[in-house]
This record gives sequence, structure tokens and C-alpha cells, in this order.
Amino acid sequence: MAHRALVIAMLPAIGLRLLAVLGFPPAILFYGDSFAFLAEELAPGTSRPSGYSLLLAVLRPAHSLTLVTVLQHLLGLALAVAVYALLRRRGLPGWGAALLVTPLLYDEFLVLLEHMIMADAVFIVLVTVAIVLIVWRVTPTTAAVGGLLLGLAGITRSVGLPLLILTAAYLLIRRYGWRPLLALLVAGAIPLGAYATWMKVEKDKFGLTEADGNFLWSRTMSFADCGVIKPPERLAVLCPNMPVEQRPYPPHWLWESFSPLPKVPGTANRNQLAGEFARQAILAQPGEYLATVATDLTQLLRWERTAVEEKTPYKLPVAERPISESVRGVAESYEAGPAATRVVEPFAGWLRAYQRFGYVPFPLLMLALVGALTAGLVRRRWDALLPGVAALALVVSPPFLAAFDVRYVIPAIPLIFLALGLALAGGSPASKERAPANEPESLRV
Repeated sequence: MAHRALVIAMLPAIGLRLLAVLGFPPAILFYGDSFAFLAEELAPGTSRPSGYSLLLAVLRPAHSLTLVTVLQHLLGLALAVAVYALLRRRGLPGWGAALLVTPLLYDEFLVLLEHMIMADAVFIVLVTVAIVLIVWRVTPTTAAVGGLLLGLAGITRSVGLPLLILTAAYLLIRRYGWRPLLALLVAGAIPLGAYATWMKVEKDKFGLTEADGNFLWSRTMSFADCGVIKPPERLAVLCPNMPVEQRPYPPHWLWESFSPLPKVPGTANRNQLAGEFARQAILAQPGEYLATVATDLTQLLRWERTAVEEKTPYKLPVAERPISESVRGVAESYEAGPAATRVVEPFAGWLRAYQRFGYVPFPLLMLALVGALTAGLVRRRWDALLPGVAALALVVSPPFLAAFDVRYVIPAIPLIFLALGLALAGGSPASKERAPANEPESLRV
């Protein structure tokens, strides 16, 4: 059996996802984010794009959060198969390709995100499948489908937007011709343009969110000193009012009562002023800004994802999580019944026990990323650089734009092991199929 290793690897991975479905029905709900996605009235999101809400709206007639999570689990399994297929196509033996997709199948955080009503699992699939398609073989058709998926990823999580630009740069540098490049950009622009137009109609702003300035401002709260920045009077209201050493982590500045941000009237005005303040703070204190980012990135050296006693929303619950009265109706309307996360033993306990060790520690993950990029350059496996650089962008950008969060690293996992597999592969069919650089443009695929 040619794919015996993959089948053997898949069976326990299916079992893990079955434990999630049986142990934590109907789904795991995340703070206010899940309820914003589940709202019956569709509207462009203020703090985040609403692409995931569109998917939930399509599934709403079934009134089943279980259907949503099962679909996300199936997408996670299918993604592993897609990466495996590409690595086999590039010459890796079955056991080698299966080994490289085991993190996609077994990482506890991927299983957790698949079981959450959150955009992350869908975002991971959109980004990775897009890159798999383009690396598989570059044609106008695959580039167009890849671009469409990356555009959809951009309206699912805004951090996906730069990946479309990175992929376009890859096609340009590799000299695949103008047709695939144009197909990628046009197809990618369709969902982005449609969403931005929707935002313009609903909120009189052409864009994806109304909070990019807010998030960048919250980042500067880790170091901002208004005595150094000397902001104009209209921005001074956003100055932090506590010593640097006492300030909480950036996300708290977005919502908590001590923050001056919510006191600024008008959503668009608040975002604009916050963005202006943040840019002035970074220009006035570039060293402190970079030091803060570097401090955040040191968390990638931490071996444990979450310590035993650490309070975090990313631990599987030990008891039913009541839903706040303010949002209970949103979840129960979607589910057409009780929607609180139940905890069913012994299945929940088995998955909680697995969560304590079922992951690739971040230091090893970063070592794999560095190894993939280095091997890709040394061995001239240029196709490995696209997923490798995309993974690097996903890991590094959040601390520059907002703050480090364990959840923000997870989308890089499939890309890292795809890049590693491509770097180690013995051949590159796509490069053989590609027209030589000196072939007439009209003959290129």
C-alpha cells in the first residue's frame, strides 16, 4: 500500500478530533470574538474582518455549532493530506512525507482551534492550500485559485493580506511570466475589493477593519513616554497614565476601563487618532519599540506552550463555561438551543491530558523554520522559500503590529513543515515544468 504511513498516522489523529467532538460539545467559545462572528446581523467587523462570519451565515440554517466544528476538523485533516500529496510529488518517500505532516495532525493547538468558533482554523486552511496549489504547479489557473484563497484569507484575518503580496513577489522573482502574476493579483483583489466596498457602504470607510490604528497604539503602550513623544494636544488624551513597569500587556489597553482609548468618541476618529499617536511614538522612540518587539519574540524560546498553573483561554475547560447574559442570545439563536460548552467525561479528560504534551515546542518549531530556509537556500530549493517566508511573516508580524500571542504562531505550523519537506526533497517538478527564462513570453504557461 503506497500510502500506508499516512493512513497509520491519520487514524489516531481522527481519534483526537473525535475526543474533542464528544468531550466538548457543541463547540468552544472564545471570549467576545466567537459571539461577534455568530451575530445574526451581518456587518463588516470593527476590530476584525468578518469573512468567517460569512461562512457561519452559510451554515446557519443547520443551527448546529457541532456541524461547524466537525467541518473545521475535516478541513484540518484534509489539509494534512494536501501537504502530504505535494511532498510525495516532490519525491519524498511515504514515511518521510507522513512524518512531516504529523504536526498538522497531532498538534493540540490545531485541534483546539478546529474546535473553536474562531476564524483561525479556516484561515490556516485557506493560506496553506493557496501556497500548496501555487507550489504544485504555476499556471494562470492555479495562480488564480491561489490568489482567490489568499484574498479570502485576508478578509478572514487581516494578517493574511501581506501573504498575497509575498506570493506575487515570489512569482515575479521566479520569472513565471505575467499571466500567472496577473491572475493571482486579480483573483486576490476580488474578495478584498468586495469586502472593502461593503465596508465603504456600511461604515463609509474603504478598508478591512476600523482598528488597525487601535492595535498599533496598544503596542506602543508597552513603552510610550509622552515626555519624549511630545504629542499635540489632540493626541495627548491617548497618553498612558501609569509607569511603564506597571502597564499591562497591550491587548488590555483596547478594552479595559483604565484605558483612555474607549473614551475617545467615534470609531473612525478613535482609530485615526490612535494610529497617529502610535506612529509618532515609534518615530520618537524607535529603540524602545524594537526592544519591546524583541522581548515579545523571546517567548518563542519558551518550551511549554502553557504552564500548568497559567491562566489562559487556550486550555481545554474542566467544567462547563457559562455564557454571559449579554451574548447568550447570540449563541443560542445560532444553535437553536443551549450553546454553552459542556464537558463530557472521560473524553474531555483524555484530551486535556493529551494537551499537556501533544505539541511541537516553539524552540523546535523555530529551529525547523530556520533549517527549512537555510536548506532551501543552500540546496537551491527555491519553492521552499515561499512557505518558509510566509511562515516567518506570520510569526514575526504580530509583535510589531499588536502583541505576541501563542495563537498567532499556530498558523505557521503547516507552512513550516511544508517548507522543510520541500527543502529536503530530491527534486522539483514545478521548476522542470516551468518555461526557461529566455523563452518567449507568448509561450509561457
